[in-house]
Amino acid sequence: MKLSHLLLILVLLLTGCPQPPAPVLPQVDAEPLRPAEFRELPMWQESTPSAALETFLNSCRAISKREEWAQVCSEALFIASGDEQAARQFFENLFTPWQLINEDGSETGTITGYYVPEMAGRRTPDDTYKYPLYAQPADLLTIDLGEVYPELTDYRLRGRIDGNRVIPYFERGEIDGTTNPLAGNELFWVADPVESFFLHIQGSGRILLPAGEKVMLNYANQNGHPYRSIGKLLLERNAMSRDQMSMQNIRRWVNENPEAGRKLLDENPSYIFFRELEAGVESPPGALGIPLSAERSLAVDRRAIPLGAPVFLAASWPNTEEPLNRLMVAQDTGGAIKGRVRADFFWGMGADAGALAGRMKQQGRLWVLLPKSM
Repeated sequence: MKLSHLLLILVLLLTGCPQPPAPVLPQVDAEPLRPAEFRELPMWQESTPSAALETFLNSCRAISKREEWAQVCSEALFIASGDEQAARQFFENLFTPWQLINEDGSETGTITGYYVPEMAGRRTPDDTYKYPLYAQPADLLTIDLGEVYPELTDYRLRGRIDGNRVIPYFERGEIDGTTNPLAGNELFWVADPVESFFLHIQGSGRILLPAGEKVMLNYANQNGHPYRSIGKLLLERNAMSRDQMSMQNIRRWVNENPEAGRKLLDENPSYIFFRELEAGVESPPGALGIPLSAERSLAVDRRAIPLGAPVFLAASWPNTEEPLNRLMVAQDTGGAIKGRVRADFFWGMGADAGALAGRMKQQGRLWVLLPKSM
């Protein structure tokens, strides 16, 4: 059975969709990687790779046992912190840059930003803090297709049991609706449903409790429904222009249009469940299980870029043409980060980071640095 046929059957089984999805148009079969030289990386000689080296060393905690990364991780230990020249020579001597190329042969793609929001919360609800953040529910099934079909290793389906059937899990509108199907799974309660929505998009956040206690929340699982951009919906409905589009303006529009805003949020059926991290965690772990580094960690599509690898980014600062060229490290993934030349720039924590992340949707190019031994 062809892979495409198998995926179609699985989708129909879980969704009960009476109509087959639209056919997938063939794509240009471009090679995903093109060999390059360091002199081709924009402003490489002016860059500050020592910060990326420290972030890469953090990644080595997760990847150094792999044969292809063992030598470079070992060599990295001998580079003095902050020595830009030594860091630059380390990468030039031990790595080869490979430019990422899209399936259609193009070199540029979308670079967005994300951050860790902070918001006040409570462990029990009251008249102000009445919007819940949920832990992973016990009835959420995760079906790993790769266990049966190795060619589907990157595919997982989620659902729940209804009688003797596996059906799709609850959508956002159902979870946040009046039936309250996840009662008893609340981790925290917050005061603003819009802030809660954007916490779901970021995947991690810090809850500020009374008496100064701070608790880090991290992604635990997702309900299995595809992410739908409410920003794109606002553009399609002419409620906002492309120049106005930012996380801050979306938040303002929803708050100014409470009834329509609530319906808009529900049009994104994807829903995130969280886990509470141990006390003292200052930065959430990414997909590698390593704490993210502000302005040096990058979320990528792991099918195109191996997690832990250094990645040179050539883009621009949010809403400007000022170059943003720097060496990063692939340490995270995201539900909306799909494609070869596609990445999410981690800006850090708090309101200032959020201001940059919310405005960032730039065009950029990517080069993955792979050990020469590979």
